[in-house]
Amino acid sequence: MSLQNVSQHRVFDGWHKQYMHRSEVLNCTMRFAIFLPPQASEKLKVPVLYWLSGLTCTDENFMQKAGVFRVAAELGIAIVAMDTSPRGEAVADDSGYDLGQGAGFYVNATQAPWDAHYKMDDYVTKELPALIQTHFPITDTAAIAGHSMGGHGALTLGLKNTEQYVSISAFSPISNPTQCPWGEKAFTAYFGQDMEKWKQHDASILLQTSAASTPILVDQGEADNFLVEQLKPHTLELAAQRYSGRFELRMHPGYDHSYYFISSFIDDHLRFHAEYLF
Repeated sequence: MSLQNVSQHRVFDGWHKQYMHRSEVLNCTMRFAIFLPPQASEKLKVPVLYWLSGLTCTDENFMQKAGVFRVAAELGIAIVAMDTSPRGEAVADDSGYDLGQGAGFYVNATQAPWDAHYKMDDYVTKELPALIQTHFPITDTAAIAGHSMGGHGALTLGLKNTEQYVSISAFSPISNPTQCPWGEKAFTAYFGQDMEKWKQHDASILLQTSAASTPILVDQGEADNFLVEQLKPHTLELAAQRYSGRFELRMHPGYDHSYYFISSFIDDHLRFHAEYLF
């Protein structure tokens, strides 16, 4: 699988690089970014944190706004950020920002026309990691994190692939998508009325029934305007009462849904993941 390097920048003695590639899983051209810390070399491979972004985002939002490089370079952790959906003229879309391009929800769609391209579950957990390990000095030790829709993706994919991720974290995740407008709209389009399929992508449901013990950290701003209707973090907290692993939900007064919030606590998340990546 060939890669086309479209940009690269030196940062904190490491490299931020952006690539294009043809995705066989998504049947379109995709873009991702990778930060390689200074420790990464042909002689030394480093562990990786996969970052999943929220609605309307691309690989650039997190890399440009989160302020992740300094501590990632200090700890020796690679970061991979990908796009949030398949893209292109032939890819199905919707007029709303919360469905279609920019809103893949990290699931494998089963309903037309979405099933022709929207296989983000397979892309995140299979195709992209294989590509990363083939082309970069990365170990097979990985963690997963995300924000909003990406927080939903990090929690659900992490809980469903416990052998693949040593730790999970999320900022402002869509915690109970089967019971909120964003999730109901997306799941109806991508899965139709197959409610069992819906449940397989709801973190609050998965957390109640999971036999996993993967450590989880969740941060949520109390001034988030999506808090009550869309995010429902306390549903996740209630479900975690049945979870055997480490689970921490931290509520932060005054913080909203933005990257101002993420940049304030991203260092905590990196150090949390470092406990398990090394």
